[in-house]
Amino acid sequence: MVFYFYFRMAIKIPYLSLEYQNRLIRNEALQAMEEVWEAQWYILGEQLQAFEKDYAAFTGTAHCCGVGNGFDALYIALKVLGLGPGNEVIVPAHTFIATWLAVSHTGATPVPVEPRYDTCNLDPGKIESAITARTKAILPVHLYGQACEMEAIMAIAQKYQLYVVEDNAQAQGARYKNQLTGSFGHLNATSFYPTKNVGAFGDGGAITTQQKDLARQVRAFRNYGSEVKYQHDQLGVNSRLDEIQAALLRVKLPYLKKWTTERQHLARLYHASLQDLLELLLPVTASGATHVYHIYQVRTPHRDKLQAYLSYRGIETQIHYPVPPHLQKAYESRGLVAGTFPVAEEIARTGLSLPLWPGLKEDQVRYVCACIRDFFKK
Repeated sequence: MVFYFYFRMAIKIPYLSLEYQNRLIRNEALQAMEEVWEAQWYILGEQLQAFEKDYAAFTGTAHCCGVGNGFDALYIALKVLGLGPGNEVIVPAHTFIATWLAVSHTGATPVPVEPRYDTCNLDPGKIESAITARTKAILPVHLYGQACEMEAIMAIAQKYQLYVVEDNAQAQGARYKNQLTGSFGHLNATSFYPTKNVGAFGDGGAITTQQKDLARQVRAFRNYGSEVKYQHDQLGVNSRLDEIQAALLRVKLPYLKKWTTERQHLARLYHASLQDLLELLLPVTASGATHVYHIYQVRTPHRDKLQAYLSYRGIETQIHYPVPPHLQKAYESRGLVAGTFPVAEEIARTGLSLPLWPGLKEDQVRYVCACIRDFFKK
């Protein structure tokens, strides 16, 4: 009994570890950084051009433009499409607040729509009732790594002549009806924040598009609104994916398919071990969509107690996201009180993200599942 107690307390499973990935790519990454060192060119150079080409090919798009981070990718995409004061953008009620903030910083107004109860993604069936004469775009978020139901979203956008900007920060490599996320919209944003499925060693982001003219505008806007040095045709920003990050992302990108397969395998283990627990709602994938499990979120009304119990058993978890955007102080002027979006609020109140990352061992997943089952038995 004493030995078992010691063994249990000695186990530590982090929510996320990059050790496996870093060890796997260490030599390639060091070589890539040395190439940048030797080239002595750090901004808008050959590494960025090469990565943009690689990432465009990966997403099945014609163009990719590297930018400073995922938020800038959203903001720049919206600005290039002409969003500003007086416009409205349909956004999910349940998402990381960056989605809303990007809209707000253009001067436009984010108009939230409830997610589907089962998938947590934007509910296409509720979009049309939120559209007004001021609506100019729809901003679907492929949340947790699952593709949104893009066929229905694109049909609504076409019907009302709206732009679509995908937020693909969490779903690199996911598909809807065999088309990759980040390739549906007019402009599509992604993030390479270090925790993403393909992450940089710092901030980074990109915008993808099929349209050459939009790509040209994005490249100018990210570079002070300039296409020719010292000539500035618009009020642009300074947001470039630097050469070091581009070089490291070039190393990581070829591994993404393998890492995604690992994530999906671990998710299946969680599914198989936990699917019979009646008080635990597991991730649900919509018909036609695939899931790359950037986040493996379960839901239970006992979320806080379960999280505390797992912590006691040496298991780290996260909550994505405990306070919906409409209840954040930053948006209190909108007057969107508690109860306005009950589905989003329930997800925020009950969701718990379990450890899932390339390199996580099957035995570790089984231990997490055993602890969860033990919690519900009690």
